[in-house]
Amino acid sequence: MAEHTALERMRADWNERAREDAFYYVAFGRRDQDSGEFLATAADVVRSLEAELKRLGLGDRRARRALEIGCGPGRLMLPMSWNFGEVHGVDVSDGMIRLATRLLQDTPNTFPRLTSGADLASYGGEMFDFVYSYAVFQHIPSREVVFSYLREARRVLKPGGILRCQINGLPPTAQQYSTWSGVRIGASEVAEFARREDLQLLALEGASTQYMWTTLRKQPPGWFERISESRPAASARVRSVCNAQSGEAVVPAGGRFASISAWVENLPPDCDLNALKVLVDGQPAAPVYIGPQVFDGLCQVNALLPPGMRTGLAPVELEWFGEPLGDGWIRVIPPGPAVPRIVVVTDGVNLLSRNVIVSRSVKLCLEDLAAPDQLRVSIDGAPAEGLDLFCTNPSERCYEANYDLPAAVAAGLRQVEVRVGRRRFAPLEIEVRG
Repeated sequence: MAEHTALERMRADWNERAREDAFYYVAFGRRDQDSGEFLATAADVVRSLEAELKRLGLGDRRARRALEIGCGPGRLMLPMSWNFGEVHGVDVSDGMIRLATRLLQDTPNTFPRLTSGADLASYGGEMFDFVYSYAVFQHIPSREVVFSYLREARRVLKPGGILRCQINGLPPTAQQYSTWSGVRIGASEVAEFARREDLQLLALEGASTQYMWTTLRKQPPGWFERISESRPAASARVRSVCNAQSGEAVVPAGGRFASISAWVENLPPDCDLNALKVLVDGQPAAPVYIGPQVFDGLCQVNALLPPGMRTGLAPVELEWFGEPLGDGWIRVIPPGPAVPRIVVVTDGVNLLSRNVIVSRSVKLCLEDLAAPDQLRVSIDGAPAEGLDLFCTNPSERCYEANYDLPAAVAAGLRQVEVRVGRRRFAPLEIEVRG
């Protein structure tokens, strides 16, 4: 009964958003975008999805099918249609499907379709090579619905097919979830689901953030139990270990760049994050990504350094079901000072307008904010009103600060003053309109 109520609420709310301003609620860029501007916001997402297509090999793209869960007005279906013979999309909103049908009318290999909001009952089993979803599960208020979609994605995937999707991995602090601020599901829950459903867990990136990415490959029933019992012999060898961001042979002991890449030769094809262990200086690191095999037979394995790492030359060891896969070395250096920084200032509603404030609300994005309770914001000396601080990435101490302009702040060029404790930032200039 609760699930049925959630589905009704999802359909009603997203139909209303489709009527009000579909492009804004899907891309969250700014109000009243034209179709060209709206479609341009898909570029980065499409590139990240296309990178995962390497896992499917070099087969004829025209023989492949893809499915998008939560296709909205077709923003991603249109560019993704270049990669497949067919791209299907489902959405809970009648209004979004009407817009998608119109947008895709000249793209004959795309097929948007209305769904119940919790399943893929319109499709038979083992139909698709690739299933993907972007910024959709973040808006679903029911964990049962999210896991229903994940199980359904497994059902409709072909053997060896890939699921790439985002899940809200923030800590479950809310008492009630809505169709905008959806349910939160931790990385450990995703890993357990993958193990139980015989899905090979290949990526789990951005744990504890609102946009946690996961990549899963469909394996046959009983796969995980079989490989855990047989533990096939591996002839893997670690060729090199480097900084995951820069490729250098050094990595800081803490902070946002404290992650490593191990380049592994002959990595077992069944290897996944549930059975892989990475040790740095004998301490367990958190493996987050296993890449597809590249041209010279190497696979990239990324892991986050454990907290409290000592500096100096540290051994790196990889194990699979307790069996050694290879080892290497990485030099760990002291992390740089945690200096809070303002990444961007923009209109709180029309994000693409940057520092031109048209809605009288402002958004600040900050990194390395160690003392969020000490944040103070003013505009031309007047304190910001309704300051709302939201942590977007606990491990990297990233925050969004949203606030309203005081009524006394008139149109024109204004200065935003930001202070954290005794630290004062250089004033930021905004242009207030209206």
